[in-house]
Amino acid sequence: MRKAIVVLGVAVLAVLCAPAGGAEATAREKELEQRVEALEKRIETLERLLEARGAPPAATPAPAVAEKRDGTAFSGRWKDGPVWQSQDGDYTFKVGGRVQTDWAWMTEDGDVRDVVGDLSDGVEFRRAYLTLAGLMYKRIEWKAEYDFAGGDVAWRDVYMGITDVPFVGGIRAGHFKEPFGLEELPSDNFTTFMEKSLANTFAPSRNTGLAVGNAPLDQRMTWAAGVFRDTDNFGNRLGEGQYAVTGRLTGLPYYAEEGAHLVHVGAAASRRSVPDEMAQFAERPEAHLAPRFVDTGKFAADMYNLFGTEAAFLWGPFSMQGEYMLADVDAEHGDDPRLDGGYVLASWMLTGEHRNYNRRLGGFDRMRPRRNFLDGEGGLGAWELAVRWSTLDLSDELLSGGELSDVTVGLNWYLNPNSRIMWNWVHGDLDDVGDADIFQMRLQIDF
Repeated sequence: MRKAIVVLGVAVLAVLCAPAGGAEATAREKELEQRVEALEKRIETLERLLEARGAPPAATPAPAVAEKRDGTAFSGRWKDGPVWQSQDGDYTFKVGGRVQTDWAWMTEDGDVRDVVGDLSDGVEFRRAYLTLAGLMYKRIEWKAEYDFAGGDVAWRDVYMGITDVPFVGGIRAGHFKEPFGLEELPSDNFTTFMEKSLANTFAPSRNTGLAVGNAPLDQRMTWAAGVFRDTDNFGNRLGEGQYAVTGRLTGLPYYAEEGAHLVHVGAAASRRSVPDEMAQFAERPEAHLAPRFVDTGKFAADMYNLFGTEAAFLWGPFSMQGEYMLADVDAEHGDDPRLDGGYVLASWMLTGEHRNYNRRLGGFDRMRPRRNFLDGEGGLGAWELAVRWSTLDLSDELLSGGELSDVTVGLNWYLNPNSRIMWNWVHGDLDDVGDADIFQMRLQIDF
């Protein structure tokens, strides 16, 4: 490198200093040689300095600038269904649905046939939902869910809400479930049996209203309260009155192993006006294709109070839960009737899983098999065996709605977190009348 520089310098100087005559050449050549020698000395001096200092230090990288996440760029993923989310997490959009196809075969005593009519075998689409849901501006939640089963389109959950509100937690307005009942509040995608218990006839389910709720104490407790109006399948109601105030409180006095072991307790209450001042309670024997076995018929009433207590115990694959519900009716004529019902169920996960508990809801959630069926490694899915006893008494004072008790045995096969097959055998005992037996099966997929 040094020689190249010297040669280049000599060439440049030679051109610049080329003499016009021979007499001046010798003097100029001597001057040129002196300059070259001086240049070589300077180069040697610079090389020694560089060697003494070592290699030049690496350039210090500029401090990284935090990447600004784009709130308009979305990416998709699977989370129990297709979900799209913005990079900053402030916006989400989910498309969901469920299909439940039920088959039933029924037999009954002659006395039961005389009271409720013939029990016919049948098949139906129990539910066929389309769901759209999402989050906007990090705090605004919304959901629009419709049921196409039965030939008519009906609203299910149609609401908007605000999440993470200081001191309150969440605020929700629209058409959704009132905060009442351990069986009623979780999605029917996650119920242990095909139908809820007889006592669930008292649970108010979905109506149009405004509610607030939260899960304080590190989600070891939940509370919710709201004001509602009894509405039709489209969330509508015209006329004065017909309001309800409903609230629920739950707690986890024991919670361990990330929910594999827990004890749940809770209570709920509702004060309700009666639509058109005519009340009625009726129920089927835990089979939707069966007719109603007990029915008060319509009777004059102003208001009624609902009370519910609930408890659950989970210890690994074994679980138990139960509820008791009471309806205290303010009748317009005669004594005020008190109607009640309850159930107890037990279940065992034969493949070793445990039921999943949602601490924000205060109820049970989606089952997740350890190994999905046909996963390529011999997976069998998850299998669950369950039994439930339930009772409902709709007779008191001047009411003769009847008394019904059921024993239901269920076997559930969870192929994966989004699909399952259910088999239920229901033995219904209509008090002072007779018995009926119903075998039914459900094919279900949801996302």
